[in-house]
Amino acid sequence: ARTELEGENYKVEALTLVRPIERVAVWARDAGKAAACAADLRDRLGVGSEASESPEAAVATADIVVTTTPSPAPLLRADWLRPGQHVTAMGSDAEHKNELEPAVLGRADLLVCDRRSQCAVLGELHHAIEAGVLPADAAPPELGELVAGQADGRTGPEQITICDLTGTGAQDTAIATLARARAQAAGAGTLFQS
Repeated sequence: ARTELEGENYKVEALTLVRPIERVAVWARDAGKAAACAADLRDRLGVGSEASESPEAAVATADIVVTTTPSPAPLLRADWLRPGQHVTAMGSDAEHKNELEPAVLGRADLLVCDRRSQCAVLGELHHAIEAGVLPADAAPPELGELVAGQADGRTGPEQITICDLTGTGAQDTAIATLARARAQAAGAGTLFQS
């Protein structure tokens, strides 16, 4: 069984596959867990990693912010953001969950949803519409549209970009299928029966 700590660190490890990560700031409500997570990242990935005293302190030095909490109240504030930052919100996968202050989405130069219709009901988009920050008919591009080249991504280095992920079964299945194929091609991984 994987621990909560390992799950979060796998997300950082995956990020290092697509971006040159030099330093990671970790914040958690439990300072001990944040420190253990930071130590594991240093040991396993060889990146500079430290526990932050607050979410604001973690965001202040980050180029990429990833939220992965079940929080029912916003943890990330709009006035903490600076030009060029990217935020991926992964925890708001139910109507009552809300990691980002709705005004955060109002600051975005680009908002992308994994599934627009789902985010309008469950995700951060839902809360921004409910708060009147975005109109009810807001139509941000979907992640699949970006990947397929049907919508533009970041067009300048100063843009604040946000990705609202609520978790879609089709995307999870496609990612898992690709990961399995690549592992098989590389002769990596272990087969097991459950």
